[in-house]
This record gives sequence, structure tokens and C-alpha cells, in this order.
Amino acid sequence: MKLHAALLLGLCFAAGAARAGMFDDEEARRDIATLRGQVTASQKSIEDRLARIETLQQDRSIELSKLIEELKQDIARLRGQIEVQTNQIDTLDRRQKDLYVDLDTRLRKFEAAAQAPEKQAAVSDPAAEAKAYEAALNQFKLGNYQSSVAAFQNFLATSPNSPQVSSAQYWIGNAYYALRDYKTAIAAQQKVLASWPDSAKAPDALLNIASCQAELGEARAARETLQSLLKKYPGTPAAEQAKQRLAGKR
Repeated sequence: MKLHAALLLGLCFAAGAARAGMFDDEEARRDIATLRGQVTASQKSIEDRLARIETLQQDRSIELSKLIEELKQDIARLRGQIEVQTNQIDTLDRRQKDLYVDLDTRLRKFEAAAQAPEKQAAVSDPAAEAKAYEAALNQFKLGNYQSSVAAFQNFLATSPNSPQVSSAQYWIGNAYYALRDYKTAIAAQQKVLASWPDSAKAPDALLNIASCQAELGEARAARETLQSLLKKYPGTPAAEQAKQRLAGKR
């Protein structure tokens, strides 16, 4: 009997322990399920956040693309406007230049028309021209170079068709040379060469230019002028002087 009781008591304890073990296992499973739910919720939250971030990034990319495209369109429109304005400016500039040319041409015609009656009214007086020329030349011979320049300039203004105009211009250059105003003298003699290249005074004008250049210390330019004199006006007294000067410089 005692043995039987002991066995019963042992079975009761074993059953209680088994029930206690089963209780602990169920609680553990509940805890695991709870943790799994929490992990799943956290994972879902993270995935939702990532999805929202990706969506925002895509939206921003779309917005940036739209902005860039709009900027490109604005730049294209501005370029088109600039091209149009540039063409308009070029057209206005051409019209303005054409207008200036037209006005200048008309003005020259009016000036020519206004001067024509004066030229027709002016009657050539060879005797008076010769007297005025001689008076200006006498001033040069007397050493009154400034007076000579003024007299010859007046002669050119009053007698522009005189056969002595090239000589008068030459003597103006010579007078400035005598006054040591070499640059003005060169300019005066260059006018002789430009306006009357076939005049008898043209070789002398070149010779005088070479003298002015030498006085200014422009030896090379003076030599080139003398060589040009020999080439353009060979056989003239001025050319002979040029030969002598070149020979003396060698």
C-alpha cells in the first residue's frame, strides 16, 4: 500500500511538472510570436519609409528634369530674341550708313553747284597772277619766309587754275624748310607729288623731302627718297643731285 501511494504521489508530481513545462513553452512561443510581429512591423515601417524616400527622390528628379527643361526652353527663347535684335541692329546700322552716304553725296552736289557759279564768274587774269606769284617769290628771296608762305597760299586760293600752282606749292614747302619746320615742309612737298606728279617741280619736291628727312635724322628714309627720285625722274637736275648725295653717303 505504501508503495502504491508513493507511486501515485510521484505521478502527481510528474504531471504537475509536465504541466509547468507546457506552460513555460507556450509563453515562450507567445513571446516569439510577439517579437516576430514587432520585427515584421519594424521591417514594414522601414520598407514604407524607404518607399516614401524613393518616391520623394523620383518626384524631385522629375521636378529637376522639368526645371532643367524649362531653363533650356527659356535659353532657347532668349537666344532667338537676341538673334532677332542683332539682325534688327545690323539692319538699322546699314540703313544709317546708307543714309549718311546719301546725305554726303547730296551735300557734295549742293557744294559743287554752289561753287560752279563762282568758278564761272572768276575771270583769269594772267598778268595779275604773274604779279602775285612774283611778289610771293620775292618775299622768299628776301628771307621773309612766313610772309612768303602766306602770299603763296593766297595765290593758290585766288588762282587755282594758274599754271604756277605746283611751283607755288613747292615754294611753300621750301619756305617751311627754311623755317626748320621739316615735318610741315615734307607735308607741303608731298602735296606737290600727289596733285602734280608730272610738274617740273615734282623732282625738286622729292629732293626737298630727302633734305628734310636728313635734317630729322631719318637717314634711311632720306636714302630711299633719293633712290625713288632717281627711279621716277631720271635725267633731271634733281636726279643728278640725288646721285651725288647717294655717292657721298657710300
